[in-house]
Formats: sequence, structure tokens, C-alpha cells
Amino acid sequence: MFQILHDITIDWMGNRRWFIGMSVLLMLAGLGSAIVRQATGGQAFNLGVDFKGGTVVTARFKQRPNDDAIRAALVSKGINDAVVQPVTDRPDTVLIKVPLEGEGQDGRVRVREALNGFGHEAAATSELEADPNASYKIVGTDAVGAIAGAQLRNKAIAVTLAALVGILIYIAARFEWTYGAAAVIAVFHDVLVTLGFFSMFQIEISLNVIAALLTLVGFSVNDTIVVFDRIRENRKLHRRDSLYKVTNDAINQTLSRTVITNGLVFLSVLALVLFGGDVLRAFSLALFIGVVFGTYSSIAIASPIMVWWEQRLEAANREAALAFNQPRVVKPAATPKASPKQSLKNASKPLH
Repeated sequence: MFQILHDITIDWMGNRRWFIGMSVLLMLAGLGSAIVRQATGGQAFNLGVDFKGGTVVTARFKQRPNDDAIRAALVSKGINDAVVQPVTDRPDTVLIKVPLEGEGQDGRVRVREALNGFGHEAAATSELEADPNASYKIVGTDAVGAIAGAQLRNKAIAVTLAALVGILIYIAARFEWTYGAAAVIAVFHDVLVTLGFFSMFQIEISLNVIAALLTLVGFSVNDTIVVFDRIRENRKLHRRDSLYKVTNDAINQTLSRTVITNGLVFLSVLALVLFGGDVLRAFSLALFIGVVFGTYSSIAIASPIMVWWEQRLEAANREAALAFNQPRVVKPAATPKASPKQSLKNASKPLH
């Protein structure tokens, strides 16, 4: 196997308290951000149109302005959180997502007012090319209500939890339940840290972000399984070594593979972050954060939790075995004491 790192002897387990402490701080920072924002009248997370409700307007132009110009026109009309999304196969068409901000607000009307700055809209009964004075035409409008958005949000949470349960069952059957529990805790840690960053920097959460989180779950578990599989092999080959040493050796032996594989994924996701544009910004950022902390958790979270759990189980099993094998002390039956009259009677009997 191709390796770029050789003879590594890093004591990962020795630094486990620092790793876990840093993870706890990051999760508490994200939780604190969500609580403070919610308590001060804001929103814990910047939910997109998919979850919060709103309107998606499809507009077609004769000469389409660039995304920044469309976004500036929307902001001038008070639409600050709109998402402008180009359509790849139709260069003259753009999707404009307007969040639901109040009762009775018509997203189509507000977008039309903003787009009128680029020219007149074509009549609904005529084609865009047939009207020489028209610059654009709204060809479609899709509205997502608040109730539908809440249902999508609940389903997204349910799908993520179902994925975690499925991972737990698979790894418990493939290895042992302690390995499965450690892997699920590590994946849950990755999701919480990623959501914490989204809360702190108020990055919009859409269905694309949920897809990125599910991708992150699979990516992180795959890396964890590689380490766990090497731990299992080393425990069979080096039965006299402690689990502490076996785990350190397994992480060091798979570190070259981790750097190569995850490094390539990291570079691909970094390209999405830098060149993907605003449409893929939230999706690529979720993947970027997830890849970094997914790699970190496979080494610094999953393995230490598994070792801690295994050591506690071994200690409990030893105590149970000692208690079972300890000989029981049988106390002799107590001799009944004679009454005073019986004692005088026995003393007055002649000796033969």
C-alpha cells in the first residue's frame, strides 16, 4: 500500500483529554450561540426558504444581469435574505428565493418591483421575445408555507437520527456494540460542531445543507471503521499488548491512508468553497467543516471513547468474576444456651 508517512509513534491516547476538552468547548460555543440568539429574540439557526417558508420565483431575461446586480435590486426593495440561483442549462433564467417574513406579503409582487429596475415585464399572455419593450418575464412561482417548512424540518431531523441509528446497528453487528456506540458519538459530535459553526456565523441552512450533513455522516463513519478494523486486527496479533498501545498503533498505522484519502476530499471540498459561488456556499461549507472534524473525530474522539468503554467493561467483568469465584465462608450453627435450672441440675449429677 502506498504510504507517505512511515514509522509514526504519536501518542494519540495520551492527549485524549486535550482533544475531548477542545470538542466540548466547540460544542458549548455552538450551543451558547443558539441559546443567546433565541433568548434575545433572534433565531438560533438561519433557516432557509425550505424550512422557514417563502417564495421561489423563476424569472427569464432577454439579457440576464449578473447575480450581484439582481441581489442589489432586491436589497433596495427591502429583500435582504434572498437567494439568487442561476439555472445551469438555461443561461437566461434565474431562481430567486425569498424567505417568508410576515403575514400577507406576496413574494412575487416584491420580486417584480425589484426586477422592474431592469425594464418592463412581459405580459402574462405573451412570450418574452414577442414583446419588444419587455426585459424579463416571471415564468413560475412556487410558494412554501410555514407549515410545509416545519414538516420538512422535522423530516430532516428524523432522517439524520435514523442514519445514526442505522450506523449503530451496523457497527454493533460488524464489530461490537461498544465500537458502534463510540462511532455514533463521534458522528453526532461532527454534526453538532458543524451546526454550531452555522449558528455562530448565521450561515443559511437549507435542504442542501441537510444533504451535506448526511454525506458527512457516511464519510466520518467510513474513516472510523478503517481505524476500528485495524484495532481489531492488532488485538488478535498482539494479545499481550494493552488496548491503549494497540489503539495507538492502529491509528498510527492508518494515518498515512487517512492523510491521502481525506486530503484529496479536503482539496475537492475546498475548491467548492472557493469557486462554487453563492449557490453552493452553504453546502460546501458544511462539507468543509465536516471533513475537517470528521477526520479529527475518527482519531481523537471515537477511539478514546471506545478504549474507555472497553476498559470499564473489562474492569466490571473482572470484579464479577472475582465475586463469583470467591469461596463462601459457612458459619457454624450456634449452640443453644442452657437455662440456669438445667445448669444446676447437670452440676448435681454424680460422676461415674
